[in-house]
Amino acid sequence: MTDSSSAFLAGRAAIVTGGSRGIGLATAMALRAEGGDVLVCGRSGPALDRARARIEQAAGAGRVAAVVADVRRHDEAQRLVTAAVEQLGAVDILINNAGIGRFAPVGELGVDAWVETIETNLSGVFYCCRAAIPVMTRRGGGWIINISSLAGKHPFAGGVAYCTSKAGLNALTESLMQDVRGDGIRVSCVLPGSVNTEFGGGRPSADAGWKLAASDVARAVVDLLRHPARSLPSRVELRPSTPRK
Repeated sequence: MTDSSSAFLAGRAAIVTGGSRGIGLATAMALRAEGGDVLVCGRSGPALDRARARIEQAAGAGRVAAVVADVRRHDEAQRLVTAAVEQLGAVDILINNAGIGRFAPVGELGVDAWVETIETNLSGVFYCCRAAIPVMTRRGGGWIINISSLAGKHPFAGGVAYCTSKAGLNALTESLMQDVRGDGIRVSCVLPGSVNTEFGGGRPSADAGWKLAASDVARAVVDLLRHPARSLPSRVELRPSTPRK
């Protein structure tokens, strides 16, 4: 358990999409370490079971739940929010982390890969926000934090689907922020650079120690949540301190 001085999220309930590994898992663990109740979602039941066990074994006293859901479907995003209310009593925090990367030049990228990337990285965020906002509004406010990427600002060859989805996510975040801040809902976007996770089919590696760790991104999320209600850091860019040359 964390001590009372650090459990600033006690009594708060959070959804973390894409929470079975990488940044999502690290964020769920960080939120629970601060006293929060956490629901993680993903598309793989076994992966979620493993993640839930890891979160429960880590520091923290908050409740932990897991729901299989595909955020690309608006009905499943709604079901996810409904499940959070039923199991945790509320939705105070929404961390939109679910994301995929399909990389190929435009002429070689399949239509299915394009659709899957846009639907997951962009439409899925819209669906989850749309479902969660009424619940947060009734609670008097909340936090929505979208995990984007520096690729949304700095496109690269072979990244047309991924970079486009993240550029769209940045725009979605800024527009949403202006839509709902009058309702007490603060919206922010975290844009990490290279992170040492399984994203893109790779594995965390000691050789990639120059990259950000998933826990670095999770810390940025927690730092945002700690800001007083009068402040709104609407975008955080996070880079490796010493990138590979």
